[in-house]
Amino acid sequence: MNEKQYTPYVPQNVSMREFTARALILGLIMTVILGAANAYLGLRAGMTIAATYPAAVIGMAILRIWRASILEENMARTVGSIGESVAAGAIFTIPAFVISGAWPSFDFEHAYWPSTVLMMVGGVLGILFVTLLRRVMVEDRELPFPESVAASEIHKAGQHGSKAAGILFSAMGFGALIYSLGVVRVFSASNDFMIRIGELGSTLLRLGRTAESPAIGVGGVTMISAPNVSPAYLGVGYIIGPRLAALNFSGGVVAWGLLVPLFIYFLGPQLQITLPADATAEDWAGAATSVWLNIVRPIAVGGMLVGAAYTLFRMRKSLGAGIRRSISDLKKASGQKQATNRTELDLGSRTVFLGLGATLICMVLLYTYFSGTLAGGVVAALVMIVLGFFFAAVSGNLVGLIGSSNNPISGLTLSTLIIAALLMVSIGVSGITGVAAVLGVAAVVCVSSAVAGEMLQDLKVGHILGGTPRSMQIGDFIGVAAASLLLYFPLLLLHQGNINAGGTGFGDRALSAPQAGLMASLAQGIVGGDMPWPLVVVGIMMGFALIMVQVRSPMLFAVGMYLPLETTSAIFIGGVIRWITDSMRERRAFNEAQKARVENAGVLTASGLIAGEALMGLVVATFRFFEWPLPVIFEHPPLLIALAVLVLLGLVMVRVPLANAGRPDEPAPPTAIM
Repeated sequence: MNEKQYTPYVPQNVSMREFTARALILGLIMTVILGAANAYLGLRAGMTIAATYPAAVIGMAILRIWRASILEENMARTVGSIGESVAAGAIFTIPAFVISGAWPSFDFEHAYWPSTVLMMVGGVLGILFVTLLRRVMVEDRELPFPESVAASEIHKAGQHGSKAAGILFSAMGFGALIYSLGVVRVFSASNDFMIRIGELGSTLLRLGRTAESPAIGVGGVTMISAPNVSPAYLGVGYIIGPRLAALNFSGGVVAWGLLVPLFIYFLGPQLQITLPADATAEDWAGAATSVWLNIVRPIAVGGMLVGAAYTLFRMRKSLGAGIRRSISDLKKASGQKQATNRTELDLGSRTVFLGLGATLICMVLLYTYFSGTLAGGVVAALVMIVLGFFFAAVSGNLVGLIGSSNNPISGLTLSTLIIAALLMVSIGVSGITGVAAVLGVAAVVCVSSAVAGEMLQDLKVGHILGGTPRSMQIGDFIGVAAASLLLYFPLLLLHQGNINAGGTGFGDRALSAPQAGLMASLAQGIVGGDMPWPLVVVGIMMGFALIMVQVRSPMLFAVGMYLPLETTSAIFIGGVIRWITDSMRERRAFNEAQKARVENAGVLTASGLIAGEALMGLVVATFRFFEWPLPVIFEHPPLLIALAVLVLLGLVMVRVPLANAGRPDEPAPPTAIM
């Protein structure tokens, strides 16, 4: 945009409250809460949701009490949404240190400061990189910034009143209530474990030889698990839609309905699965889970590897253009003079370059600690700073083109990990220390790319509304610091709480962390020399086959194989609910404005259900962490109650959006692109 042709919503000569204590404090609270909620969702479902819209709605609703200005709302949203990007980068990589064995445990002594430093440095780098490129990129006519435009319109609409806050908060409360009712504490003399209403039980289908043929001692088995009655999973399915939800579920069907029974049936003796004729359902379930963990999941890793590469290949033109533009933008930015008007005022270039130098020194020290050699630390730091800049610029350009919700952060991180791993091997760094160094590079680049994309999106919103870039940049520094210092604790609660509940922590059924599992597997395979390559190659071939039959997202299919079936089936039901809502919307005589209101209300309802369960899930994890007793609601959860709750959730997710269609003569609202 040309400055002479563009006038922001709040002109640069207008003085208005912006960087205030109440906006900053609210933003910090939201960045921690929304970051923790996304960490919960990402570890359990392998997906995150964009925090820009919930942060905008919550900020408007609360700050309106004090009659705050639109620029204060913009500041609160900017700070509040940055925690989600830190969390997204963290959950894709931090658990990989534990899964790979690079860290002996995830306790405070071994993991707090390394995790905090990795998140902090990645976040600071993302802000510094975007600060260098901010003015050129937000004024680029070729970057439409669809989500930024939608978020700015939400702020403008909020000046005239909005129902969005009521929908979001009501859905959060309902989601939290359903989840809290679905978690009960069951005590027996032998064990102490968690059961959810949503666990409706499982049915064993034995194919071929059965108890009447004890000489074989093994049959095909699969676990047909009913979907979790999970507001979060249903919300995820609603947001991604029926096609992607079905694709994700199809991966689970292939894993549990085809691969697991085939491996047990044909390879049972070789796999040392020789269950007796009187084997119980628990014995069969254990055998099926073992095959899924040790055979099917490595195949899924190969599929995810191809899926990530295919995503980057399909975006090759955008990626190439982003790299070329980042070089050009850096040259243009270096020749720009310091702006004098408020809406163009950035942090000084001297501050930015001093910050980059200090960050590089910190990274050399940290990577030397990880790798055990100065050469390894220097190589890792140089790889990080170079790839970090280019991928941050590419991430910003992709956000400008398609929005942050579609930003392929995991694919960019995977590319970084492979390059760093090959360089480590070439200089002789191997074993578990090399794995730690490689994961450290991936973690910083992942957080940096995620923060850069989110921050550039927020800066574009500020550009439209008339915010001060320097104030937003300072606010994001504070937000990144708060998120980095505190996000370790919800991760610890989820990991240790899962262990206390009978799980194994990161990487098991409850906390699948598929992206972190992929990073850990590749780092172990390339640097540590510990990877089941034959199974991974099978997954790679499967990924190529999916591409050839034109599957829309091989990555999502492979993630479905990696997740428990009860998770993918619940996400699928959420997609079906979205299909029902959209079908009913189309059958009614709604105009375009009413259809847009239905879509917005549906996305806000789904987002609220996700946030409500996530926050209550952290509360439950806290009880598990400290081993506090939870009240007994049902010792044996009744099936009919679970079905009734599932139906109730579906009715709410259909009814609320349709009820908010409004009158035909009302103006169209801004569309929240998710």
